[in-house]
Amino acid sequence: MDYRYGSHTVYKIEYHFVWVTKYRYQVLMGDVGERVRDLVRPICTTLEIRIIKGVVSKDDVHILVSAPPERAPSEIMRRIKGQTAHKIFEEFPVLKRRYWGRHFWARGYFCATVGEMTEEMIQEYLEHHFEPDPTADFRVEP
Repeated sequence: MDYRYGSHTVYKIEYHFVWVTKYRYQVLMGDVGERVRDLVRPICTTLEIRIIKGVVSKDDVHILVSAPPERAPSEIMRRIKGQTAHKIFEEFPVLKRRYWGRHFWARGYFCATVGEMTEEMIQEYLEHHFEPDPTADFRVEP
């Protein structure tokens, strides 16, 4: 297992993110696509996020990342999309005409967790690794 370690935590939290350009304009080709990829790497490093795999297509970006528990998916996307958009407009001013509202990325994003533990595995672990105590159950039943 590729567990990561914090000062008081052991974790393996992986997210699959997808975000698209505004209006799905196919502008992530050539220098722009390479620059987006080059910008995402240091942002992730700053946030202590490891990029496991990533692809920049003509109008979208897919990345699979390992993130620490204190990083919410919404914060990750806010930082990546905000900082890359700012730099892309700065370095490719011709795009400002196409994206007149200063929004390079579409508003939303896709995020899915990636895990190796199934519900059945967790249930089996809980049943076999602790003393059965009916009062220790977290479920609230009417």
